[in-house]
Amino acid sequence: MPSTPITSTTAVSARRLTKVYGQGEAAVHALAGVDVDFQAGAFTAIMGPSGSGKSTLMHLLAGLDVASGGQAFLGTTEITGLDDNALTRLRRDRVGFVFQSFNLLPMFTARQNILLPLELAGAPVDEAWLGTLTATLGLDDRLTHRPSELSGGQQQRVAIARALIAKPEVIFADEPTGNLDSRAGAQVLSFLRRSVRELGRTIIMVTHDPSAAAYADRVVLLADGRIAGDISDPTPESVLAGLDALRSLDEPAVR
Repeated sequence: MPSTPITSTTAVSARRLTKVYGQGEAAVHALAGVDVDFQAGAFTAIMGPSGSGKSTLMHLLAGLDVASGGQAFLGTTEITGLDDNALTRLRRDRVGFVFQSFNLLPMFTARQNILLPLELAGAPVDEAWLGTLTATLGLDDRLTHRPSELSGGQQQRVAIARALIAKPEVIFADEPTGNLDSRAGAQVLSFLRRSVRELGRTIIMVTHDPSAAAYADRVVLLADGRIAGDISDPTPESVLAGLDALRSLDEPAVR
């Protein structure tokens, strides 16, 4: 069967993407032939039970891990098969990352942490874009503070600004609210959604939290390394229902 064509509105895509850990009888198929597209200018969440392959999928799409088979694309660029140097350049120039741990440098101010990707790339600072980011993320009065002087939510917002500063094509967020309380988590998710709707960014987020997923435009469900569902305009209730349906498939029939 021919693959679905990749269009100009597709930010990230996978075609028959597989990942196998181990060999022989000990082999674990973390991904088993995934076909999925993520649209540009959208906020998409990836969800599934523990061990479903959601983090593996994100790592392969972001070029952080090597696929066992199939293809992954950033736009129309196939990233599977790129050598280490090409992957490094791609991640530096075209991709942003937000992780559960903030990964801020403690000796740097918030402004210095935000600008670090540009400094490493030897790129100039677009002060207008920096101002837009810090205003949108509510950081204007925190730029001279070091991480130890910021709350967890503020640190994560600095990490989001750092991910956005180089204007990457896609932001990958891995459990970005995992270390935050509910109030700070809701603020961070609101800022992620605003960065899509007001700043035109593309975000792909892995989360286990149905309430977090409901901030997205779409939820992709995984189970056993395969695409198992797709929810548009999600609500916490519709996400929970989708996850419950996945669990029911795993339960043995009552005899």
